[in-house]
Amino acid sequence: MCSSDHAHNWMLCPKCDLMTRLPVIAAGTKATCPRCHATLVTHWAEPRKRPTAYALAALFMLLLANLFPFVNMRVAGLTSEITLMAIPQAMLSEDYTSLATLFLVFVQGVPAFCMIAILLLVNRVRMPARLRRNLARVLFQLRSWGMAEIFMAGVLVSFVKLMAYGDIGIGSSFIPWCLFCVMQLRAFQCVDRRWLWQRVAPMPLLPIKPVAGEGGLKQGVRSCHCCTAILPSGQFKCPRCGTGGHARRKNSIQLTLALLITSLLLYIPANLLPIMITEALGSKYSSNIMAGVILLWGDGSYPVALIIFIASIMVPSLKMLAIAWLCWDAKGYGKHDGEKMHLIYEVVEFVGRWSMIDVFVIAVLSALVRMGRLMSIYPAIGASLFALVVILTMFSAMAFDPRLTWDRVRKNSLKEPSVDGQ
Repeated sequence: MCSSDHAHNWMLCPKCDLMTRLPVIAAGTKATCPRCHATLVTHWAEPRKRPTAYALAALFMLLLANLFPFVNMRVAGLTSEITLMAIPQAMLSEDYTSLATLFLVFVQGVPAFCMIAILLLVNRVRMPARLRRNLARVLFQLRSWGMAEIFMAGVLVSFVKLMAYGDIGIGSSFIPWCLFCVMQLRAFQCVDRRWLWQRVAPMPLLPIKPVAGEGGLKQGVRSCHCCTAILPSGQFKCPRCGTGGHARRKNSIQLTLALLITSLLLYIPANLLPIMITEALGSKYSSNIMAGVILLWGDGSYPVALIIFIASIMVPSLKMLAIAWLCWDAKGYGKHDGEKMHLIYEVVEFVGRWSMIDVFVIAVLSALVRMGRLMSIYPAIGASLFALVVILTMFSAMAFDPRLTWDRVRKNSLKEPSVDGQ
């Protein structure tokens, strides 16, 4: 076994499994993998104070955002005003518990929990070691599920849609919510996973003498996907964080394809069935996603129509094709172009959440536009199905192991990781 001091100097890239010796990097820089260019570690100046300040500011802004009116609308002398908490209440009143739960969990619950977790972990608040490890594990697992900024984009799209019907105004909590979105993103950015885990639990000893530029699988080791510790490839449970894992995600391609096919089967009715019902002057009109895009385009709202079309139709479709292509390549049928396939994977992983914009647009419209027979908007079954499609495609992308792509690429590099400024 090698020294634990040496263990801090080595890392297996979580994306391509390349063994890399970490260089000494200055504050404000990051080390990236020489093969796939994924970020390995980031050295922030004042790594404790920055996330603490951002997380505290984010929680304070979230509190303010929930105390006061959020947005308002005035039509024909009638005024409708809502708070953030009125949005899930509107969903519940229409028996759409699923949409209300999505809003509470993804928009408010997950970001708030992550900010609290960052404060507790970064400042080493006294707590049982097991609780600290579990909190760190959950923090990084939930990171992709916070959608406060996506909801904000949905609110802005809602404004453009509603301007054709009346006057839209912002309430006292609108600016705090915008600040909350920015602050919680910055708090996440300022927390380096490897630095945080060094404060949570000690790094285990290296099981081998590592060789830079070779894959971990070839050397009989694997990386813990949670805390980045280097472990023997046959060891299931990480002694540092307690997370179970294998050298490669078990049945990764099969699970990815199963989730992908399920999302595809739901995607068809999600686009055909109505996602929203509009009641105006006693008449009811239902619309699906494509009808909404056509209506916006016809009204001259070209940028918003493009945003909805790209986020709700193009992105899910292309994402499904991209995931299927990744699985096909990982099975050995592609040209083994690791860099190109890795770029596709990175894009798929990033854009998947943004398809939820249309769901949040419907949530805002349903809560704000409630003026009796004059004009009211309600969610429809298509919104729930579409939200489920987005969630399933996110799970599908998470189930895919990007290291399978690089296993097909027999290319060893002895270069040191590059150092880039922040």
